[in-house]
Amino acid sequence: MKQLALALLSVLFVQITLFAEESVIDTSSPLETIATEFELADGPAWDGRGTLYFPDVKAGKLYRYQPRTGKVQVFLNDAGRISASFYDHGKLYLSDNGNSQISVLEGKQKKRINGQPNDVKPPRRPNDLVVDQTGGIYYTLTGSGEVIWISPEGKQSVAIKEIKTPNGITLSPDGQTLYVAAYVPKEIWAYDVTKPGEVKNGRLFAKMDDGPDKGADGMTIDRAGNVYCAGAADIWIWNPEGKLLGKIHTPTRPINCTFGDQDMRSLYITGFGGLYRQRMNAYGCMPEPEVSANSGNRPSTVVPDSVTPHLNVVYGQAGPRKLLADIFVPQTGKGPFPAVVVVHGGGWLNGDKTKFRALAIALAERGYVTMAVGYRLGHEAKFPAGIQDCNAAVRFLRAEAAKYHVNPQQIGAVGGSAGGHLVGLMAAAPHVKALQGDAGYADRSSQLQAAIVMAGPMMMASGSVAERSRKDPKKSNSNQWLGKTIDEAPELYELSDAYLHLSRQTPPLLFMTGEFDNPERNAPSREKLKTAGVPTGIKVYPKGKHGCWNQLPWFNDMVADMDQFFQQHLQQ
Repeated sequence: MKQLALALLSVLFVQITLFAEESVIDTSSPLETIATEFELADGPAWDGRGTLYFPDVKAGKLYRYQPRTGKVQVFLNDAGRISASFYDHGKLYLSDNGNSQISVLEGKQKKRINGQPNDVKPPRRPNDLVVDQTGGIYYTLTGSGEVIWISPEGKQSVAIKEIKTPNGITLSPDGQTLYVAAYVPKEIWAYDVTKPGEVKNGRLFAKMDDGPDKGADGMTIDRAGNVYCAGAADIWIWNPEGKLLGKIHTPTRPINCTFGDQDMRSLYITGFGGLYRQRMNAYGCMPEPEVSANSGNRPSTVVPDSVTPHLNVVYGQAGPRKLLADIFVPQTGKGPFPAVVVVHGGGWLNGDKTKFRALAIALAERGYVTMAVGYRLGHEAKFPAGIQDCNAAVRFLRAEAAKYHVNPQQIGAVGGSAGGHLVGLMAAAPHVKALQGDAGYADRSSQLQAAIVMAGPMMMASGSVAERSRKDPKKSNSNQWLGKTIDEAPELYELSDAYLHLSRQTPPLLFMTGEFDNPERNAPSREKLKTAGVPTGIKVYPKGKHGCWNQLPWFNDMVADMDQFFQQHLQQ
């Protein structure tokens, strides 16, 4: 590839237009050029594991970019005219414009999705696509002014008729709103999804007012529900209420965009001649994980018939920002069931609720309603937003106990790493008003009846967290999450310190950790709990490292121990 080494990661200082005090754009990081030798780079897709895919429509190639190596490579040399891609449920879906079909990639072979008519004349060429949480596919037909839906079973139907030149398309994180870009009038339309494949209440959401050039093109969305659309010269960003938040100007005309990188904070932009990356203070939506049995050292993410999943449930709202969780309800046994809130880790700055999909399923199989919560991370919202969201999740379970077959007097929580800290803080400080927030159900209690902390720090105002805050302030996660160093705002560190809040009112609290993951980390907390008469203890797993709770063989032993602890202390 011509001069690829010179093009990789070259930095362009470009115009960024902001319309909000707290920008979703990381203005400290200029737009980067990843590579420039494409005829027309179009709809990109991130696989959630480390690879970005994107087609060059005119060249008939499918590329992949792997940030860890910095390499852009041709993945499929004879891909044909692919206008967009979308990764979900472990599959790469392609808008196979040249062959007038939606395809899925199996290895390096394109396979036509069932349900599409053959030999339609004139050809009906799909433009862009999005996949919903059921595996259904929406795609735009720009020429005929329609949006089509293909069900997971392969049944095709018209979801939207008579929209002028539909192009880009995306779904809100909760799957309840479908957004479609009308290319020629440069409008964004929003539709309420009444059920998969059916919409109503079409309304104008936003309009680009940047001159005569055509331009409402490819779209994506972030975890907060902010909508991104490629225009004639910029990526436009609106919040869920249609307020313009900002623009990102690109060196060449942008065509499409998606979020990627391990932290899901990079907006990848494709366009005429270029692949670009802009770091954001927003997080993209992770693809739905592949449903698979035990694979290597990874536990199963298969939802058995004995468990009913409720994905992307809105459990609260902070301003226009909807808070989402995945809830798993047992179908065997007599309810109401005890419930467990499951809180993922990631240093308060990274991660996603799908990280604990396997754990939530495994506990649900053992008779618990489980709620894997998504919460606002540190680059989107500073402390105490994240802990307020977790407490709101507990209040939601109490308020909606009948709907999800929950015993409201039997709610526990488990979290790993930073999620363990949050669970410790939930257990220790349900009485602290500043940690509750106003995301909903203020009349309900967030009190837990039992909690498990897996290798999470309990101390913030002292110990290793405080030490790192002082010695390495730029790399300290707590400094980024709280927005201050410990010396700048000691009161914030004290407020976030679970150890300081521990008392005789704290519920039974179990600690879990791997043998090689500092088992003595929370010894002071265990001693304080014992002195207060609170049941506590520690389980140490031989040869386990940080994160062993998501790996076999430790996973199975830890789930069994969780079950035993919750049976003893949650179901009394």
